[in-house]
Amino acid sequence: MITILPAPDHVLAIALSGTIEPADIERVAADVEDRLSRHEKVAILADITAFDDMTFAAAWKDARYSFGKLWELRRFPKEAIIVEKGWLDRVARLFAPVVPFVEIRTFPPAEREAALAWAADIEGGPDT
Repeated sequence: MITILPAPDHVLAIALSGTIEPADIERVAADVEDRLSRHEKVAILADITAFDDMTFAAAWKDARYSFGKLWELRRFPKEAIIVEKGWLDRVARLFAPVVPFVEIRTFPPAEREAALAWAADIEGGPDT
């Protein structure tokens, strides 16, 4: 399941828990598109501390949507990932320098508010 969390309008804050299904991806993609219609830039905060799995269909839907956004990466300048220390933290840190135009940082669960504040602080503001 993916839950959309309260955040400034130019930040998509989500919490992943349990198993992600295709309907979760569709709902989040629709939310992203809605935010992009109002803002030039949208930051992402993803809490993956309770994430367990993703169905193949959901992974396929997510990959198709994500690849479709490759030319718009500049519109997603920051991604804050809330994660327990461990292999997911290491994977996030490994890929952070590889993703062009997107600054990715990981935060422990105790620093959720700091993660949101960091993500929301988009240089030049969300609409520039």
